[in-house]
Amino acid sequence: MTKILLSLHVLAAIIAIGPVTVAASMFPPAARRAVVPVPAGAGGGADAGDVGTVRLLHRICRVYAGLGIAVPVLGFATAAAMGVLGDAWLITSIALTAAAAGLLIAFVLPRQEELLDQLTDRQPVEHARTARLAMFTGLFNLLWVTVTVLMIVRPGSTTGA
Repeated sequence: MTKILLSLHVLAAIIAIGPVTVAASMFPPAARRAVVPVPAGAGGGADAGDVGTVRLLHRICRVYAGLGIAVPVLGFATAAAMGVLGDAWLITSIALTAAAAGLLIAFVLPRQEELLDQLTDRQPVEHARTARLAMFTGLFNLLWVTVTVLMIVRPGSTTGA
């Protein structure tokens, strides 16, 4: 049963978290490209096709973030089956996963939505806003990389990995 749970956990991570990390990373540059340069004082606007791309990337982030709930659920089940719930590497991974989820929910998705609303309303988007979003997205991705490394290396593990 442990191998099945572990397989499901890894598959859920690949299928759910992978698209969020990629789409979230693509969002800031796509939002910058969606802004149509116009002469000073003329307002600004967005290209409808590029706004559609930004909207799709945001939707991917939202939908797959919801599906990503399966990753920690299957992770807890796997850890319980393996008897490692109290191991330091797992507790650290749980904390980092919670931090990544919090970052996504509190900073990445809301800022994506704000930028998307601006683009939909054909308002200009400040480069600083997309840069801050890129920073939060980078931190989100860095947390997931760290969790992935901890899951593979598992400090103190007797498996030799």
